[in-house]
Amino acid sequence: MNESNPPAEQYRLRFAANKEYRNRVWRILCEDFFQQFIAPDAAVLDLGAGWGEFITNIRCGRKLAMDLNSDTAHNIPSEAEFLNQDCSQRWPLHDATLDVVFTSNFLEHLPDKRHIEAAVAEAFRCLKPGGLIICLGPNVKFVPGAYWDFWDHYVPITENSLAELLRMTGFGIERCTPRFLPYTMSDGRQPPLLFIRLYLKLKICWPLFGKQFLIVARKPAA
Repeated sequence: MNESNPPAEQYRLRFAANKEYRNRVWRILCEDFFQQFIAPDAAVLDLGAGWGEFITNIRCGRKLAMDLNSDTAHNIPSEAEFLNQDCSQRWPLHDATLDVVFTSNFLEHLPDKRHIEAAVAEAFRCLKPGGLIICLGPNVKFVPGAYWDFWDHYVPITENSLAELLRMTGFGIERCTPRFLPYTMSDGRQPPLLFIRLYLKLKICWPLFGKQFLIVARKPAA
C-alpha cells in the first residue's frame, strides 16, 4: 500500500491562496529558528516536502525533497534533488549520506503506523552518525476534534508517541516540545509577519498558542 498523500487538487484547494504568504512565513521560521540546527554545508532531506517552503528557504549544501505528489517538483528550487516516491519504501540513498531529515505536518498523512515506522527507519539508515531528524506536526492532544477536519489525516500523533518511536528506532531525543507553533495556515488567516518573529522569540507564548509539537532527535555518533 502506498502512502496517502493528498492529491494535487486537494493541496491546491487547501493552500494555493496562501502560497506566497506561507513562503514568507517559512522564510522567517528557517532564518529565525530552524537554521540553528543546520550547517551551511549540510545535506538536508525535506520529507513530505509538499509546496517546498522549507527546502526553498533553508541554507544548506545539498537539498533533497521527497514527496509522492509529482507537483512538488514544480515548487522546489532547481538545485534540489526530487525523490518522487513512497517514503515507506527504501530511499534511493546510500547509508549515512544525510546530515538532517526534516518533516513538517506530514507523518499524520501516512495511512498507518507501519508506514511511519518504515519512514523513520529509513531516515535513521540514511542519516550520518550524529545526524538529526526534526519533526513538526499537529499534536492531537491539543487539537483533538479539529485534527480530523482534514480528510487526509489518518494517524493521531502526540509528541510522546512520536518520541517513543524515535527512541525505539535508535535516536536520542534532544528536544521534545509539546506546544510549539499554532495549528494551521490553511484557514486563510495571515497574521503580520512581525508577530511571527516575536512569537518565536517569546517562548512564554508557546504554551498558550502552540498546538504543534517539535521534536529534535539525533542518531548516535558511535
